[in-house]
Amino acid sequence: MLQFEVNDMTCGHCVGAVTAAVKRVAPEAVVAIDLPQHCVRVEGVCDAGAVELAIREAGYSPSRKA
Repeated sequence: MLQFEVNDMTCGHCVGAVTAAVKRVAPEAVVAIDLPQHCVRVEGVCDAGAVELAIREAGYSPSRKA
């Protein structure tokens, strides 16, 4: 599982935008977002770089969590 902290994700619109961005690069991914914790979890994907880039291109600032 990949996990990112996305502190500039603040509302339901942000959740939708981040989910859509991840699904564009990894349609098979399972995306779980904890908005109060600013946490994005992605399962079923190996390429963390592609997911991180997709989130950045959607206008957000992800940082990878261990």
